[in-house]
Amino acid sequence: MKVENISKSFGGLTVIQQLSFSVEEEEILGVIGPNGSGKTTLFNLITGFLKTDAGKIEYLENDITNQRPSTICKFGIARTFQIAKPFIRLTSLENVTAGRAYGREPAKDMKQAKKEAMEILDLTNLSRKQDVAAAKLSLIDRKRLEIARALATRPKLLLLDEVFAGLNPSEIEEGLRLIMKIKELGITLMIEKDVTFTFGANKIPFKRPFSALSLTYCDKIGLVSDWSKEEL
Repeated sequence: MKVENISKSFGGLTVIQQLSFSVEEEEILGVIGPNGSGKTTLFNLITGFLKTDAGKIEYLENDITNQRPSTICKFGIARTFQIAKPFIRLTSLENVTAGRAYGREPAKDMKQAKKEAMEILDLTNLSRKQDVAAAKLSLIDRKRLEIARALATRPKLLLLDEVFAGLNPSEIEEGLRLIMKIKELGITLMIEKDVTFTFGANKIPFKRPFSALSLTYCDKIGLVSDWSKEEL
């Protein structure tokens, strides 16, 4: 994916200004920064939940700037939300099965959708909760389900918004193992974090101290403060 000079303002408040960056295939890009710096806004612009004021977003040589979320999903881009948004009255299996009806390469029939949904539940360690309503799941299981629902659309690029928020260190480690499994499937990832990721091969200087609690698996990390061109 290639992002060129995108900007977004809300009234007189500029949240993102002339931001450019690229994400290579099967790469993990960590997007970090303080609360309110524009990280979730960036995800919303990429996935069509907000419209850019200027600039261009290109994915696999397709201009997806300001396209509808459903159209972008069909191109192979999916995202999770910081606050999980499952169908709370449906079971885990039913939630993921519904996802297989949309996105890139939807299932041909209900039998195929359920079979593939169960495979995703196995991957995300939710198979034992397949018949549990989403409303009764714990926080970590809701986060697993949020990822599973996104995977059900068969993405090539997956955006994870604050996927570790509210989890304890052992749960975070479990989440990291899941992320590496997803990468092994050939899926490119962008992971947004409010505070901290440690960095991998490509280092970007930090402007403030960050703890080393979370991701050690990023190929690149972008630090967000004012979304200047130099920071991502």
